[in-house]
Amino acid sequence: MPLDLPAPQAIDPALSTKVAQLNARLHHHSATDVLRVAVDAVPELALVSSFGAESVALLHLTAMVNRDVPVIFIDTEMLFAETLVYQQEVAERLGLRSLKIIRSAEVPVEDPDGRLHLTDTDACCALRKTRPLRRALEAHGGWITGRKRFQSGQRAALPFFEVEGGTGRIKVNPLAYWQPGDVADYIAENRLPRHPLVARGYPSIGCAPCTSPVSAGEDPRAGRWRDTEKDECGIHFVNGKMVRTGAPI
Repeated sequence: MPLDLPAPQAIDPALSTKVAQLNARLHHHSATDVLRVAVDAVPELALVSSFGAESVALLHLTAMVNRDVPVIFIDTEMLFAETLVYQQEVAERLGLRSLKIIRSAEVPVEDPDGRLHLTDTDACCALRKTRPLRRALEAHGGWITGRKRFQSGQRAALPFFEVEGGTGRIKVNPLAYWQPGDVADYIAENRLPRHPLVARGYPSIGCAPCTSPVSAGEDPRAGRWRDTEKDECGIHFVNGKMVRTGAPI
């Protein structure tokens, strides 16, 4: 099943220069500083959140900077019930003023029996996550992600700011340099609610059929699409490839 993405746009040199300048300016700054600058520097900035295991830290940081930043939550209709309850709890607790819950209108036609994930996980992610998010982001000049360098090899050189290839948007990664302990410490210090599945061995949480508990010593994302080569849902890809143009720092 194709991702149905638009033809890639040429990268605007001015945008690349802007991203490079932002990265150089904020190299030694905190996540809060990155968010404050991003809110002013990126037009119609939104935050995309899964309301997963670590999401509350970034949601809290963003709410402290500006509670009016739109928060986009993709309901794939295959999420754990605990995630849906947690999403409501966190949104209310943090006073998020612009929460947008999006779903794919194409699921009844393209996956009527809900079994696509059993035969083609990439197509399922495209149907339920990638395409709905692409449409939701069309009105935004950039988006905030919770990605961190430690999460996987593909994220090891992640900068604070990057140009999202093919879209002309800026992606903002305020937690790029955070370590696992930083996230846990922030959540504990600010007495933020944890996702209930974390205590049950889920350090990374996605859709229920494709997420399993992780044993001690395993990579935190080992439970995502276990026993496959897949380690990203696709929302950080353009035309099937991880695209990053902001120079690593």
